[in-house]
Amino acid sequence: MAELIFALLALALFFALAMNRASFRTWAIATAIYTLALQIAFGFPVWSFAGWLVAGLLYAASLPGIKRTYITTPVFRALKGAMPSISETEREALEAGTTGWDAELFSGRPDFSRLRRVAPITLTDEEQAFLDGPTEELCRKIDDWRIRHELHDIPDDIWQFVRDNGFLGMLISKEHGGLGFSAQAQSLVLGKISTKSPDVCIIVMVPNSLGPGELIENYGTAQQQAHYLPRLAKGLEIPCFALTGPFSGSDAASMRDVGVVTKGMHGGIETLGIKLTWDKRYITLAPKATLLGLAFRLQDPDNHLGQGEEVGITLALIPTDHPGVETGRRHLPSGAAFPNGPTRGRDVFIPMDWIIGGPDRAGQGWRMLMSCLAAGRAVSLPATGAAAAKAVARHSTAYARVRKQFGLPIGYMEGVEEPLARIVENAYGLEAARAVTCSMVSAGEKPAVISALLKYLSTARMRESVNDALDIHGGRGICDGPSNYLQAAYQMVPVGITVEGANILTRSLIVFAQGALRSHPYLLPEIEALSDEDRAQGIERFETVFDDHRAFLLSNATGALFHNVTFGAFAAAPLDAGDMKHWWKQLSRASRSFALVADVTVALLGGGLKTKQKITGRMADALAELYLLSSILKRYQDDGRQWADRKLVDYCAQNCLARFDAALRGVLDNFPIRSAAWIMGPLVLPFGVRRGASDKDGKALVRQALEPGAFRDRLTRYIYVPGNTDDALGLLEAAFEKTVANEEAEKKLERAIRKGEVQRFHDRDWIKQAEEKGVLTSDEARELAELRDLVARVIAVDDFAPDEIARKPQPGQSGPAPNQHIAAE
Repeated sequence: MAELIFALLALALFFALAMNRASFRTWAIATAIYTLALQIAFGFPVWSFAGWLVAGLLYAASLPGIKRTYITTPVFRALKGAMPSISETEREALEAGTTGWDAELFSGRPDFSRLRRVAPITLTDEEQAFLDGPTEELCRKIDDWRIRHELHDIPDDIWQFVRDNGFLGMLISKEHGGLGFSAQAQSLVLGKISTKSPDVCIIVMVPNSLGPGELIENYGTAQQQAHYLPRLAKGLEIPCFALTGPFSGSDAASMRDVGVVTKGMHGGIETLGIKLTWDKRYITLAPKATLLGLAFRLQDPDNHLGQGEEVGITLALIPTDHPGVETGRRHLPSGAAFPNGPTRGRDVFIPMDWIIGGPDRAGQGWRMLMSCLAAGRAVSLPATGAAAAKAVARHSTAYARVRKQFGLPIGYMEGVEEPLARIVENAYGLEAARAVTCSMVSAGEKPAVISALLKYLSTARMRESVNDALDIHGGRGICDGPSNYLQAAYQMVPVGITVEGANILTRSLIVFAQGALRSHPYLLPEIEALSDEDRAQGIERFETVFDDHRAFLLSNATGALFHNVTFGAFAAAPLDAGDMKHWWKQLSRASRSFALVADVTVALLGGGLKTKQKITGRMADALAELYLLSSILKRYQDDGRQWADRKLVDYCAQNCLARFDAALRGVLDNFPIRSAAWIMGPLVLPFGVRRGASDKDGKALVRQALEPGAFRDRLTRYIYVPGNTDDALGLLEAAFEKTVANEEAEKKLERAIRKGEVQRFHDRDWIKQAEEKGVLTSDEARELAELRDLVARVIAVDDFAPDEIARKPQPGQSGPAPNQHIAAE
């Protein structure tokens, strides 16, 4: 019995020391004390002296001279050259943003107070009034069908309205004539507009996203700020920003657009300036823009600027009416109506003071862009992704309750119930992640990793929700026309997937491959130490970090095993977690597993990490699920722990963890170093992959969403919901509410039809017949007749005379041939 007690004590001591990141000296002291206790208890057995040997070795390892000679220096030599290298553009991207909750998840021991301190959705009175007033009015003014089909452009009255009401200056500070709104307010305004017209949303989004306005606000000279910002805020200037070219795409290092510092004539005076040649495409607002922001590589062969011949990526402001600037032609991205097109110029001369920030900012363009993108990417596309998910949740639940097949609302059929459950889950989760991330940005953070993660997560889940909505609506969703409220979102989905970093590259190269460098507590300092040209100094820097990293790795290995074997029963959770305590513990447990696999992945794959994009993509998926679950749990608390939402939170949490496990399983099954996978498997997935939420839970969730009320309204908050039946969505809402209100009367009518007492054919009024036979009261008959007409309008699809939809050239013209600008990406 004593032997068993000491064995358990040894195991407990090992886990306690390892999980708490004990130093070599602490390990040595603990081993010595344990060995002494053994000897006292068992009469100094010979084998106990092994304990003194281990204690001695551990103590020796804690001595600086021995540790450096026999541990630090050999490891330094082994790792030097094996760890991933960091290019200059990558370094600037890494240094541009800030870390926050992402670093906590990478740590394996997340500090939940850091997340809980993030403010809930908070708007000033002015921001709320703008959302309820001008934003609502703008939505009412928009005719989406006219924009998408008839004009294939944004009409002048919409442009004028957004100018007059300051929509283009939400990002710009009040000091410079803008509205100075928070990121949270901008996100909600953009999301609401997008639920009425994605095209109109984009003309508001771009001036308030990465582009001239933000760059001038943060980096412009006082003169540039004083001149341009008030004009941009009032819409007197329409900006665009040209970054992507035919050959560069997502690889800025391959940019071929070049500016050469030289002397030339400007305003009739010879001056030092830049001769520019560029070729850009996919530039949103370029066809309408009056002010072009341009990224290019700056060269200075005569060293006028004193920075050498290669100055680096530089940003400039160029009026589009400047001689040599080419704009006006349009692309047709997914057939959408928002203005998007190429811009080109050859040997265009501009003065030096057109550089954003002036000549002192020459060569700093990439750093400036990455700093703005770190925050901006967290606002615009997540806003539209979350809004689309919420909108299709509202529309699909209403349609699934109104539309009947086989005598049942289609939402009650399990085949439809399954995609409806996904739609509801996405609506809640994406809104949670959008809200918490925008609050971080509003508080001054620039979450580079989280913003990239959220962009790809929100646009991918948006695509899933829109596809599910189309499946549910069937033919009603695919026939375009004025009454089709899904088609605009469906057309725009590929745009969101592609822009601001295509999802494939964002997922496989940025979120984890760069995120590990940025958010891991020790990796970047180790790489910097390993690359130090002063070897002695590098070893000294490496020693401290590596010692901590060793303790970190062992802590996560033992912590992952302990918490997974005990099913998270002893994992950390906030003190006031309440009814969500279990899920907070599971989040903590999963973070340990993620930190371990992330650490081993980076350590063993090293410089080859960038080529193992299936591995890094799955690690990005795992991190995304942790962030999504974190946001969902925080939303539940921020919303006041609504009891009606608890089933939904449970459903989301179970699925997040199942997808998290599946992502880790995919990493381990395909890990190139099989011995490492065999070791990690029992530590992080000792009992296999968790299962997702059950069909029974999905059914309960969907039935709840098919009812009007506070739950459905919270689920779909901050979207545009028209209040009149002349609008297709207003009509759908009215039919939905009337369907629910008259459910019992409908059931009586259906029973009579099944019995043959009433015949439902187009050549007779079956409701009148039911009234005459006493099946329905006069009031019930009147209500059902109104409902019948509403439902007929809801499920109808638009049809056209052939000449109404034929595309015709202008009189006397056959139409210009497209300018096919072909280049390999």
